[in-house]
Amino acid sequence: MKNLILHKKEHQRLITAFESWLSLQGYAHQTVYKLPIYTKEFLHYLENENIDLSALTADMIRVYFFHLKQRKKQRANGVLSLNSLMNHRRGLLQFSKYLKQTDQYYFQVDVPLEKIERKIKTILTTTEMRSLYQICEHSPLGLRDRAMLSIYYGLGLRRTEGVSLDVSDYMPEKNMLYVRKGKNYKERYVPLTQEVKEDLEGYLYYGRPLQLKHNTETAFFLSERGNRIAGQSMNLRLKTLLDKCNLTKENIGLHSLRHSIATHLLQNGMPLKQIALFLGHESLESTQIYTHISNTHFNKERNENDSSTNPDRV
Repeated sequence: MKNLILHKKEHQRLITAFESWLSLQGYAHQTVYKLPIYTKEFLHYLENENIDLSALTADMIRVYFFHLKQRKKQRANGVLSLNSLMNHRRGLLQFSKYLKQTDQYYFQVDVPLEKIERKIKTILTTTEMRSLYQICEHSPLGLRDRAMLSIYYGLGLRRTEGVSLDVSDYMPEKNMLYVRKGKNYKERYVPLTQEVKEDLEGYLYYGRPLQLKHNTETAFFLSERGNRIAGQSMNLRLKTLLDKCNLTKENIGLHSLRHSIATHLLQNGMPLKQIALFLGHESLESTQIYTHISNTHFNKERNENDSSTNPDRV
């Protein structure tokens, strides 16, 4: 929808000003790029419906979202997903905030969207996670494997967050990792434990230099060709480790590691609010799902007297 044409000069001015406002507010580059696109589609709709921005009502905005729910995707079959609708709503919320703070128009975005029923398919126990760490070889690829486990399990990053990491995002002097491409364009800092630092530095200082082919490459995780690795390649590498450990659980991927650490932290007594901050959740609602996981999945592990294990490093 970025190629839509706005005919009203006032709308053109607002889009440009909104983008500048987002940049000045310190939003991530992806946010500054994406939110004006959603807003542009909204303004284009208003022009087609001959609706003046100053005359907007809550009902009109609800009608607009009804229109979005029926709109077909541009590059695929079907209508817009719930995630897409939520992104459109976030764009309008920020646009409304911009208008209010700059003493222009004001409208209220009151559009309830159905919640996504989230299901966790599979969780790895800490015993299984320990076996994955132990199977990692002392080679450049093995060092990358161990760093991968620490990024997705030890730090609980999402798939895109991990592959988007740059070397400069690792901040050992502050014991922090900067996550630049979080969900809904949210940035955050994740604290590092000593164990995770050792795994990341093992790859960064001893494994990555042997994979590096271009000194200008900034990506933290490199492929065999020396460029930024793709998420699918990381998933395939995790599958290789699972096969080596004879772990046959189904539907295990990088996101399973994130689910696993969240569940282990909860079982070890970390408050739900702290887990939400650790995972980068915007609300506790997204974190509540981990409270519904049956403890029976981990009875065997507790019987093995594994309760003293630090879930950050197994």
